[in-house]
Formats: sequence, structure tokens, C-alpha cells
Amino acid sequence: MNGLTRKEWLEEVEELMSMYCTGCFLKQHHKKEKGKRYAHKFCITNCTVGSKIREYGDKLEKH
Repeated sequence: MNGLTRKEWLEEVEELMSMYCTGCFLKQHHKKEKGKRYAHKFCITNCTVGSKIREYGDKLEKH
């Protein structure tokens, strides 16, 4: 798993989320206009940061 421990992968995810997801304008906009479920789905499927987090999650799941 790229030489990282499970804890290090989790730290990477936390860092990405705190850097890019906290206060994200798109997430707030979609949540306000279309609801929480739509905003969450957008983040997971369309956002490049969300895709990276999902990739890390897949690696953690296999670890």
C-alpha cells in the first residue's frame, strides 16, 4: 500500500478533507440548492478531492 501504514493513510485523508472540504463553496452551494444527499453524491462522484479520498478508502479497505 505504497509503504504507508493504515494510520498514515487516515492522516492523509484527514489532511485532504481539512485542506479542501472544510468550507467548500460547491458543497455548501449544492447542499443549499439541492439538499444534503445531492451535495454528498457530488463530492463523491464529481469532485477531484472526493475521488482521491475514495481512492485512499479503497486502499484502506484492502489493507
